[in-house]
Amino acid sequence: MNMRLEHAGAIKTFTDIRSGESIDRPGLAELLAYARTGDTLAVVRLDRLGRSLVELLAIVEQMRGRGIALLSLEEKIDTSSAAGELIFHVFRSIAHFERRLKAERTKDGIAAARDKGSLYLAETLFNELC
Repeated sequence: MNMRLEHAGAIKTFTDIRSGESIDRPGLAELLAYARTGDTLAVVRLDRLGRSLVELLAIVEQMRGRGIALLSLEEKIDTSSAAGELIFHVFRSIAHFERRLKAERTKDGIAAARDKGSLYLAETLFNELC
């Protein structure tokens, strides 16, 4: 992967060796501390930057706020271009849609449980766990 990044013009590469499940990502923290306004962060694939769409969007938004662009080599997305910016607007819309669906499903599940009379049991178990 480093070869692809170097071929794309990377000056410095950052790596996280731990599993994607780990919350601790020292390579990402170091990269974000190193990057400056006007820089372009290149990644081989978007999933190398964020483990979920929500996390990816948060990182890209943080970078955008600091004037740092993102270039994904595999997906050929460059946020410094109008088309790349559009793609991330679509991603944000999809994430918002997913959150709304999850809220609606939860609401429907609670209503169904209430109708079946099992809501009290679910609330009791929930309260015991918390």
